[in-house]
Parts: sequence; structure tokens; C-alpha cells
Amino acid sequence: MRKHSFETKMEAVRRRFNNHESTKSISASMSIGETTIRNWCRNYESMGTDGLLKGKNKKYSLELKMAAIRFYLDRQGSLNDTCKKFKILDSKELRDWIKRYNSHDLKASPGGKVKMVMTKGRKTTLKERIDIVTDCIGNGLTYADAAEKYSVSYQQVYNWVKKYKANGPDGLADKRGRTKPEEELTEVEKLKAENKLLKAQLKRKELENLFLKKLDEIERRRS
Repeated sequence: MRKHSFETKMEAVRRRFNNHESTKSISASMSIGETTIRNWCRNYESMGTDGLLKGKNKKYSLELKMAAIRFYLDRQGSLNDTCKKFKILDSKELRDWIKRYNSHDLKASPGGKVKMVMTKGRKTTLKERIDIVTDCIGNGLTYADAAEKYSVSYQQVYNWVKKYKANGPDGLADKRGRTKPEEELTEVEKLKAENKLLKAQLKRKELENLFLKKLDEIERRRS
């Protein structure tokens, strides 16, 4: 990715705020993307020159990420507004957090911290684990909501989804003790489980694509 000097960033910011030049005009004359110019201007507004000096390696806490996601998903502001409020350097990062949250890659859920921590785990059948993972992957259910719905722990749901992604339906079998015949999948059951979970994955992919399209539409209307 092309790197830009502090002087280049300041030139773009000065032209935008001092000369009231449009982002499109600055982008065309400097051969720099409009999104990048907008990011610089926003960062300068919220953090001053520090916002132009800090690099891409800035670390954000999980709490900040979740607060930003809640703020945006609650429609309290646009992507740009959210980045400005929470001092996020690049709007692409926020988009990535939102996408990961919807794909269950963030280990928390807006408004669900207490629920996730307090829910106690329990023993489950293989069928239950398949249903829970299917619900998460196919219906966009968060780990916290799945834990509440099925009366299991957040950590159980997280581990089952992780094991399924790594090993398929076999990853959901409880191999402790190896004395429970009901935990073994017959070939027919295995094919049914694989088909059910595959459909859930395809549905999840469709939901992700629709979500990103919707996100773009919202931002276009707001800009």
C-alpha cells in the first residue's frame, strides 16, 4: 500500500479546510483516493496533527471496538461520524470490525457482556451442537444470543463454531471417554449434518454480502 508523508497529508487537509476545495478535486490533483483524503481530514478534525502522524499499527481495545460498533449499528452516526467520535484512523477498519462482528470473529456482543459471562455451560447432545452451530452460521445468531437461547455458555458456542470451521461435523462430536455410542455419527447422519451446515454457510455468505451492500447504500445516502 502506498505510504504518504506528513507533509502530503497536511497539504490535502489545508486545501480542504483553508481553501474549501472539494475532496474530489484534491483526490484528482494529488492522485490519492477520496476515502483516504476524507480519513485524513476527519482524523485532523478529531485528533489534530496527531491524527496524521499515527500509523496503521494503532491498537484498539475490544471495549472501544464494541462501543464503536454499537454506536454505528444503533444509527447514532455514519461511518465517518463513528470514526471521528472514537478516534479510529481508518473507516475501513470500522467496516472490518462490523463484518467480523457479524461473522462472530469478535469475542463480544453489543450489550451482552454480562449475559455472556454469567451463562453457565451444560452437557449437550451432538444434535444440539449441530443445531446451535447452524443457527449461528446460517441465521446470524451471535454467540451471546445463542448461549441464551440454548442455555449454554458463550465459551461453548464459541468453541463449537471454531471446531466446526476447523474439522467439519466431526469436530462437534464429544470425544471425551469415547463410551457414548450416540456421539458417533453414522455415514447417513454425517452426510445430513454436512448438508445442513453447508446450507447454513451458504446462507451466511449471502447475508454477509447483503449486509455489505446495505452498508454501502446507507453510506451513499448519508454522504
